[in-house]
Parts: sequence; structure tokens; C-alpha cells
Amino acid sequence: MTFAFVSGDPALDLTGTVGSRRDNPLDALTTPGDLERWVAACDELPDHVTADAATFESALALREATYRLALDRVLDRPFDPGSLDIVNATAAGTPPTLTLGDAGLRMTGDLPAVLSHLARSGMTVLADPRARLKECGRPSCTRIYLDRSRGARRTWCGMDECGNRVKAAAYRARRRAAP
Repeated sequence: MTFAFVSGDPALDLTGTVGSRRDNPLDALTTPGDLERWVAACDELPDHVTADAATFESALALREATYRLALDRVLDRPFDPGSLDIVNATAAGTPPTLTLGDAGLRMTGDLPAVLSHLARSGMTVLADPRARLKECGRPSCTRIYLDRSRGARRTWCGMDECGNRVKAAAYRARRRAAP
């Protein structure tokens, strides 16, 4: 399975591992091994972590809490208190270790440290009043992303996945409607 990292922040990308939340939820993280592969695929995280059942459940709880808070932000409503508790408690954990070298910045740590980093990353985005969080414009996509485009005109979470689908559907509809 390939993962999409188009949300502009690793915490938001974690929430995007569940697709089509409204209609037919598709969870890309069904086993601890899936979570290990997701962490390894994310450029901003350590590439060698192991997940046991407890840390896997913690990751899923963080994912859902972060999604609820991001959706609260998109819909301009107060944050869900239970989700705040989960994100704040996870962020209080020990963060990964950062090492600077000739090859750049290297991050190391176990899965609880990665989850702490993800919680802190999500908190930073959610607390920024200038951050433009949006939900994807494709009706069946529920991914929330950080819009950093000029003029905040980005409509889809990503062109490859959603933008192309919407444009192709519009083209087909125009072709069918043409005499």
C-alpha cells in the first residue's frame, strides 16, 4: 500500500490514513505493521520504529483526536475537550532525538516519541490563527489539509488523487451534456 503525504503536515497526513470518512471509511492502518510502514514512508519521521498493540492503539487514538480537532477548526467550532486531552497527553511524552550532521537533520526515536512529535506538530498547526485548514473539495474525500497556496485557492488535498478525479468527472459530464 502506498500512502499519500499531501496535507502539509505529518499530523494531518496521519488523519488522512482514513479515507471517505462520511461514506465508506477506508482505513489504511489496520495493523501495527501498517503503522510502521506509514512512519517509515513519512520523510519527516524516523524510518525504523516498531509498533506493538498498545502503541498502535495510541496512534489510532491520536489520529482520531487530531482529525476531530482539525475538523473543529475547519468548521470554526470549539475544540472537542476529549480530543484535546488525548493530543495534549500524547504531546507531553518524550520527543524524538534530533541530530545535525553533514547529511542534514536526522530524527531518531521509538514510536511513543514519534507520536509525541506528531501531536506537537498537529498542535502547532491547530494553534496557528493564520493556518488555512481546509477539507478536500472532492465530495467523497474527507482529508483535511493545510492550504499554503497563493491566495488560498487550493481546492483539493492533492492533484494526483482528488484533483484529477474531479477534473476528469467534470470533463466527462461536459462531454455527455454536449449535443
